[in-house]
Amino acid sequence: MSECSDCATSSALRRKMLTNLSSLRYQTGLFAAAPQVKTGYHRVWIRDNIYALLGFEAQGDYATSVKTIHALLDILKKYEYKIDWMIKQPQPKDAYRYIHPRYEPHGTEIPEPWGNKQNDAIGALMWKIGDLDKKEKFAWREGDREIVQKLVHYLQAIEYWHDCDNGMWEEAEEVHASSIGACLAGLISVQHIVHVPLHLIAHGEHALRTLLPRESTTKQADLALLSLIWPYKVVTQKENEQILKNVEEKLVREKGIIRYFGDSYYHNGKEAEWTMGFPWLAIIYKELGEIHKYHFYLNKAKNALNEQGEMPELYFGGTSAHNENTPLAWAVSLMEAAK
Repeated sequence: MSECSDCATSSALRRKMLTNLSSLRYQTGLFAAAPQVKTGYHRVWIRDNIYALLGFEAQGDYATSVKTIHALLDILKKYEYKIDWMIKQPQPKDAYRYIHPRYEPHGTEIPEPWGNKQNDAIGALMWKIGDLDKKEKFAWREGDREIVQKLVHYLQAIEYWHDCDNGMWEEAEEVHASSIGACLAGLISVQHIVHVPLHLIAHGEHALRTLLPRESTTKQADLALLSLIWPYKVVTQKENEQILKNVEEKLVREKGIIRYFGDSYYHNGKEAEWTMGFPWLAIIYKELGEIHKYHFYLNKAKNALNEQGEMPELYFGGTSAHNENTPLAWAVSLMEAAK
């Protein structure tokens, strides 16, 4: 294939990814995780919304990010009383008292009990706010800074550095390195905007250094740990190398990357293979300047597209059949950011 043909193919793929991603955006600026109502993926996750923005920003579109962050802050303002309650009275740490990570498309909290403790989602939001502000892209409105300051107090109240949460995958309560790292990245990111006590950063640094390269006491290799390399960049070079080694040697499969050994979500005798893992690795290796590996994983990501040119959430282990959650905003955005 000629160089011009490669460019044309890349441009067509980029247009397809942006079209898929844009189709998941509500008028409020919030993104559905995927278009499926049956699975509940039409709802809005804080974390998924942050990752959805990375693809737009890779194309220089920061206006989309600002609108989405404003919408997320408006949700937190709506439930500000919960944040205040946790700050003033951190015990007991019942799940319903935490900032919920998932909402209806119009911004209403979903009350059903499930993995509501997702500290990494709050860290992700803080990280992106600080990131946009440093790039002079964020538009501050009345009450925005006050909410960000309360998020700092909130992380202090729950003692995020050793708080058992449900983690990125919304499962069993444990101390997760990916959650600690996201909160640490968030605190570092906003310390030029609001007051962040230095001991909050120190606690997070110590906890992360102690737990890594493991994700938790029950999980050694975990796809979630890639977030600490990119976009958060809170790991040392040695930790970076250990995380990548574990992921590549233990979790990489043909159509995607399994989240961890023994993952029961969409399990068919083998762990499900998540497509987002390939563009994620491609981005990391591009950042590291390892172009051969960048192209290797980018090609694997392209091979994970379905017949409609979409990035599904996952493929059933060892098969070419994917689940119904397609296109997945998170995976599409990482694919866009990788190109």
